[in-house]
Amino acid sequence: MLKKILNKQYQVNFVANSKKFLLVSLCFMVASVILVMQRGLNLGIDFSGGIVIEVRFSETISLKDLRSGLNDLQLGDIALQDLGNPQDIMIRVGLDQQSEKEQLKKVSLIKEYLKGNFTDQIEFRRSEFVGPTVGNELIRSGFFALLFAFAAIMIYISIRFNFSYGFGALLALLHDVTLTLGLFVLLHLEFNLTAIAAILTIIGYSINDSVVIYDRVRENARKYRSRKAPEIINLSINETLNRTILTALTTMVALLALVFLGGAVLKTFSVSVLFGVIIGTYSSIMIATNVISTKTNEDS
Repeated sequence: MLKKILNKQYQVNFVANSKKFLLVSLCFMVASVILVMQRGLNLGIDFSGGIVIEVRFSETISLKDLRSGLNDLQLGDIALQDLGNPQDIMIRVGLDQQSEKEQLKKVSLIKEYLKGNFTDQIEFRRSEFVGPTVGNELIRSGFFALLFAFAAIMIYISIRFNFSYGFGALLALLHDVTLTLGLFVLLHLEFNLTAIAAILTIIGYSINDSVVIYDRVRENARKYRSRKAPEIINLSINETLNRTILTALTTMVALLALVFLGGAVLKTFSVSVLFGVIIGTYSSIMIATNVISTKTNEDS
């Protein structure tokens, strides 16, 4: 049955509903921007700076009691979060006006408190301190990484095909990134360097799908010179649809394994990339190819 589905010759009129899909996509993009502006991203320790300690307890503990005990240490703004398991706790301490040396002392105080008040076995899985200067540098580096990726992809597509293809690819990537940021806010996922890596992965996956369809559009434009642009676009998308579906499904199977078995450490990456594969496949078909010109007969 799967073989029959994958070998099916599709004849879907994607272009006929392209304006409706573009309008829906624009609405979701605007909603994502509003969501990010109103609620803001949940910046991780990489960007916000501060102290983060991940601890595994041998048994479930009361977060209320733990928070009360840590507050008695007067270390500043403290936040506790379980990592999908009530025995795995992340302790975050915000930055204050103290020196870096004083900030690092807080790590020792927290560890001493935990060892002294919880006699059962405790495993410190991660302990990090990021200062404000480093956090700002990482934000800047992450921004320029995304900017460079967008610019490089648009230049590559414009040279390989033509400018209208580059514009279509850029619009699709903006759609994917904007909706992914909206997902981060909606699910309150931690936005850190792993999130930047996830967004770059989504960009790469989405543009790969678009290039496959673009190649077929250019090939069919040369082959069927008498056909109109909507016919060529529909034909090209339908001819590559089996490949698009199969690639998306196999990628999603691997990502679902990461979502359910990868643990809290990979949660941000796996959930965001899984979402990105879905919207990247959609944008490659309904956005990237529906704003291009098929006047490629003169392309070499």
